Amino acid sequence: MTADADPARRNGHRPAAPDQPGDVWDRRVATGLAFLRRRLAGDYEVDEFGFDPELTDAVFHPLLRRLYRDWFRTEVTGLENVPTDGAGLVVGNHSGTVALDALILSTALHHEHPDHRYLRLLGADLVFRMPVVSEIARKTGGTMACNPDAERLMRNGDLVGVFPEGFKGVGKLYADRYKLQRFGRGGFVSAALRTGTPIIPVAIVGGEEIYPMLADIKPLARLLKLPYFPVTPTFPWLGPLGMVPLPSKWLIEFCPPIPTAHLMDSADDPLVVFNLADQVRETIQQTLHQLLERRPDPFGP
Repeated sequence: MTADADPARRNGHRPAAPDQPGDVWDRRVATGLAFLRRRLAGDYEVDEFGFDPELTDAVFHPLLRRLYRDWFRTEVTGLENVPTDGAGLVVGNHSGTVALDALILSTALHHEHPDHRYLRLLGADLVFRMPVVSEIARKTGGTMACNPDAERLMRNGDLVGVFPEGFKGVGKLYADRYKLQRFGRGGFVSAALRTGTPIIPVAIVGGEEIYPMLADIKPLARLLKLPYFPVTPTFPWLGPLGMVPLPSKWLIEFCPPIPTAHLMDSADDPLVVFNLADQVRETIQQTLHQLLERRPDPFGP
């Protein structure tokens, strides 16, 4: 092409030079230093629960995205069922011996949702009794799995994530994989009813295979004050290496929301709460069956 045929050159402008590797690293270093200065100066915000969005975006989500995208090769469907704004109660199945499913769900929602929404996870008491884990949970938006906290978050317009199976789901044997455990007393339903918040069931396939639990050494669990002590194909035989999750293929599907605004007056009616909890549980179980048919090979592409 001649100089006269190039409009940029004809107008006296040179094409923008592509970024050089050194420029990219200079920007990364400058961004990192600015981040550290803000952290050291205390120039950042946390909410009343201790949630730190800047730290979550800068540190935790980038690390978890590696697991989510590259290791677990996660596919997400049904995001149109998650509201673009306002409150929602996301209810999922729990599994995996170590509850990575909660973290991967939170990462998937923030990464894939067009509005990059945060999921405020409700955690068991044990999570908030562990020094380092408790701090990380608070910083990334987690709080205690109790109705007052859940209701406050939903009244603030947040997306709240809950796993009603609790440790019964996380600590079940591999032989019972993808069989939902009991949902407890349906406290999550009462919280949704009191705030008129839609319930969004979500089914997660993939978590059961990351640490296949073959046995539970109950005496050791009691000694260590743990809900279970797992035996997997790699743990405790390989020591710390046994904590590396197996690279299973993950599928996550958000189901159509279940409205609750018309049932706000029934928040204390045990029959309404039970029926709604059962509807959520059945929706998740049926969706799990469908996802498993789509993923015949747990470790496929």
